[in-house]
Amino acid sequence: MIAKMKEYQFQAETKQLLDLMIHSLYTNKEIFLRELISNSSDALDRLRFEALTNPTLLDGDDRYEIRLEPNEGQRTLSISDTGIGMSRDEVIANIGTIAKSGTREMREKLNGGQENQQLAEFIGQFGVGFYSSFMVADKVTMVTRKAGETAATMWESTGDGAYKLADADRSGRGTTITLHLKPVDPENGIEDFTDQWVLSRIVRRYSDFISYPIISKFESEEMKRDGSGNPIHDAQPTFVIEDKTLNSMKPLWRRAQSEVADNDYADFYRRISHDWTEPFKTIPLKAEGKIEYQALLFIPSKAPHDLFYHGSESGLRLYARRVMVMERCEDLLPRYLRFIKGVVDSADLPLNISRQTLQQDRHIAQIRKWLTKKVLDTLKEMMEKDYDRYLQLWEQFGRALKEGVSSDYDNRDRIISLLLFQSSNDPEKLTTFNSYVERMNEGQNEIYYLTGESRKVVENSPHLEAVKGKGYETLYLVEPVDELLMQSLMDYEGKKFKSIGKGTINLGSAEEQEKTQKDLKQKEEETSSLLESLQKVLDEHVKQVRLSGRLISSPACLVVTEMDYSPQLERLLLKGKGGGPRQRRILELNPNHEFFVKLQERFRQNEEDKAIGECAELLFGYALLAEGSEIPDPAKFNRLVVELMLKAL
Repeated sequence: MIAKMKEYQFQAETKQLLDLMIHSLYTNKEIFLRELISNSSDALDRLRFEALTNPTLLDGDDRYEIRLEPNEGQRTLSISDTGIGMSRDEVIANIGTIAKSGTREMREKLNGGQENQQLAEFIGQFGVGFYSSFMVADKVTMVTRKAGETAATMWESTGDGAYKLADADRSGRGTTITLHLKPVDPENGIEDFTDQWVLSRIVRRYSDFISYPIISKFESEEMKRDGSGNPIHDAQPTFVIEDKTLNSMKPLWRRAQSEVADNDYADFYRRISHDWTEPFKTIPLKAEGKIEYQALLFIPSKAPHDLFYHGSESGLRLYARRVMVMERCEDLLPRYLRFIKGVVDSADLPLNISRQTLQQDRHIAQIRKWLTKKVLDTLKEMMEKDYDRYLQLWEQFGRALKEGVSSDYDNRDRIISLLLFQSSNDPEKLTTFNSYVERMNEGQNEIYYLTGESRKVVENSPHLEAVKGKGYETLYLVEPVDELLMQSLMDYEGKKFKSIGKGTINLGSAEEQEKTQKDLKQKEEETSSLLESLQKVLDEHVKQVRLSGRLISSPACLVVTEMDYSPQLERLLLKGKGGGPRQRRILELNPNHEFFVKLQERFRQNEEDKAIGECAELLFGYALLAEGSEIPDPAKFNRLVVELMLKAL
């Protein structure tokens, strides 16, 4: 029998919290079920802890469970548990005011004994999440009875600033919360929370790893069978109502790696990633100390199709005491490790943490630091002990790792040691910076590289001729991210990086360099009038025409200054902007090439010769095609080529 109910007013701050909870704090309405289940789990944790020293609290009933009881006809949903329950005073203290739940008091008790330290992580916060009920319910009724007591208390409110209390009857310990649900309103996120399949989906998403069974009754058809066990098809089926446990209660990350089969890891990976291949690498880890967390990370076998799209979604699942609080937490790993999948479970985070507070939380910052180090160390170990397997990983995710050099200063050296590049040293094998340095020629002080669209384009570039001739190795940087990478790298182990498409190239010994520069200077003085004439014709496209020391067999090439964009980067930027003016570059000519020698002779005979201007246009077009760039006026270039061919006949 329920006694007369007495009305109380919420405290002012609780009214504000209630309004915030209903209208602002949670945008996803289904989160209410996660919060109430978490509260029930906390109540069961507290009972289990208290029963260690006071077994009489169980009163012969050792059930630890949570039940969901939907009633479609009455539009109600009840969440019941067999936990610690609350006395009348505790109801007023925990529900009538902003909840305190006894968490702090519990932890103070536990601090006295190290053997009970692990139990502390089970104790959550009751109260704040309880108010989320009013997002989906017009009225909430709670009946609770504290373990070890006989009296029960009923609490009821419509969320309007007041609540009612009364004595009540309850057969056993625990709490039952009944929600009188609002009408179904999909546009505002209110689903039919009396639907068993909706409840199953929400439980599996948010509360699958709660360590107590979450039970609900399901109705199923059962065919009648004959004496041999065969179904009787003409007979009317009978309907059977039976209990079904909705959660798995098996968080793999909390189990020792030796206890988990590879198939279990693979199944869990498929479930959280929606990738039906097996993971390439599984990384379980656990941290204990001031900050405690457990994590289970996976490296996929294949890069997702949108890995290099700006809008690609990333992030690990974040759990607080086995309850999912965020499906994609981008703050747990840096952006360049966005291909990593998995979960992180921390005992130090509140369930209602927001994205804004998450970015400022020192626990998250520390977890991010440790996770990043663990992933990079795992990759380094794979590279050193199983290089062929690392090559498979690099093929899928190498481009993403390169992004980290410019964005993760703390781990810069770790990332650099993982990088692989194509090189002139071997047509198939990739190389590291370290291997390049070990192969450097005696007296070589620079690491040479060239960027371009593909290996084929780069290795046929005229810029390589002198470098190849001197026996120097060149790195071929053929991915768009390489441009960003080289913008952020100045040197490696004291050896400066040098693009052979920028500035001037000084090769050989000091004596050889001095002689080369002296010869070039003398030839430029001798041909200065010709160079000025060519510059005048090409002034729209080039800012200087000069003689080159980097060419052997080719007549010309285009270079830029050390501060200019490379042609590859310029093409990428123009593509992103949708076109625009190109930068004026430097046209370098090979003074020893037969074409230049004959051009010089013709210029001496007649400085006004029309053919000089046409040759300038042809040289410029040739240099553009040699590096894989577009010609600004293809029609004009084609006409000049045809005229040249006709003259040759």
